[in-house]
Amino acid sequence: MRALVPIFFALAVAGCNLTPKFETPPVEMPAQFKELSEAERGTWKQAQPADDVPRGEWWKIFRDPVLDQLELQALEANQNLRAAAARVAQARALLGITAADRYPQGDVGFGPTRSRPSPLSAGAPQGREPQTTTIWRAPLTVSYEVDLFGRVASSVSAAQNDVASSEALYRSILLSLQADVAQTYFNVRAIDAELEVLRNTVRTREENVRLLQRRFELGDIGELDLARARTELSTTRADAIGLERTRAQLEHALAVLIGRPPSAFTVPAGSLVADVPRVPAGLPSELLERRPDIAAAQRRMIASNARIGVARSAFFPALNLTGSAGFESNELSNLFQWSSRTWVLGPLFGTLLSLPIFDGGRRQANLERTWAVLDESIADYRQNVLVAFAEVEDNLAGLRVLRDQAEATRDSLGSAERALKLADARYRAGATSYLDVIDAQRGVLSIRRLDTQITGARATSTVALVRALGGGWDSPRSEQATR
Repeated sequence: MRALVPIFFALAVAGCNLTPKFETPPVEMPAQFKELSEAERGTWKQAQPADDVPRGEWWKIFRDPVLDQLELQALEANQNLRAAAARVAQARALLGITAADRYPQGDVGFGPTRSRPSPLSAGAPQGREPQTTTIWRAPLTVSYEVDLFGRVASSVSAAQNDVASSEALYRSILLSLQADVAQTYFNVRAIDAELEVLRNTVRTREENVRLLQRRFELGDIGELDLARARTELSTTRADAIGLERTRAQLEHALAVLIGRPPSAFTVPAGSLVADVPRVPAGLPSELLERRPDIAAAQRRMIASNARIGVARSAFFPALNLTGSAGFESNELSNLFQWSSRTWVLGPLFGTLLSLPIFDGGRRQANLERTWAVLDESIADYRQNVLVAFAEVEDNLAGLRVLRDQAEATRDSLGSAERALKLADARYRAGATSYLDVIDAQRGVLSIRRLDTQITGARATSTVALVRALGGGWDSPRSEQATR
């Protein structure tokens, strides 16, 4: 029992953790988003915000079956997402490696040793050679590190938060992938809408060229008006060809996002979403809980804080319990006989206590490094928070401006179409030149293209706001929010 006293004492002091208490660093947090209108402030409350809550299929608020299918394909085949999942698996495996230090380690060995000691070490007289011996051994060795000062516990805590950080980064990559697919798709649809405007304009201008060709052949007009009409027709065709090139590039990018080769993927032409839904912005305090990248930064802080405890424990004694039992014999045939049994305990009643004395400042430098890593992770966390607030404000401002711009554009379109009718009537009456008609046509075309571009920008900005807010929300409140 006296021999076991040091072990009992070691177990009594085990679990003394040197990791400093972690508290999330404070950040300046506004009560409301600045870019929300007075009517919108305080009217929305996100449902149970947390970074690990499933975000749901938020893109379905756009009610586009093609987009729904693309999102599912991206979830199944995107290679960046698979790489992120592999990193999560790596972090979990490293946690398993670290957590193994909590338990005793056992090894079984088997093999011979052949030795001959020196005459002096064997106590033999000068000129007499000691006998050469062969020893066969089959031992079971068990070792266990008593976690006196929390080195193992701190290492496990750091590894657990590394896993949580990897999982949060996976969710961040998933959210970015979903948003990239939706934004790229809406860019394709915006170009489809703009191409439809240009093709309609091309058909109209082709008809104008035919009419002016007849009038020129009849001598009613000069060649200048006909040349101007042909120039506008060619210019519009060139604009349409340029947009087709841009559409092809976006289609290729979309193929990569869903894990398909561009040569085997095509997005049929379709219409742009007519009514862009409104997304509830919620409160700034909820943003910190919903953003997976902020959650990952917070877990990195906790892991860095735990590694300070690991570095501190290196300054204190380490206690290892070791023991070995098995069989030992000078003949292989006698190895597993009962009389060949043997056992060994480590020195000092089965314990081995090591205390660091001098290492040239290695442990102190490592401790200073861990504190610096924690400071870096705190700065990264605060920077992520600032960026998150800025992204939400940017997209709220962008959507507000785009809504106002869309209303102004629709008002100007009516005026431009009226001006085109008047210019065409005056030209047919001979009161003005064809140049006025061309200017009016250009105005109508420009405004129609701008209208489609604004609609596309509103769709992509809505997706960007969803990404900035950390994803979707629960179905009941999202339906209420979109009404």
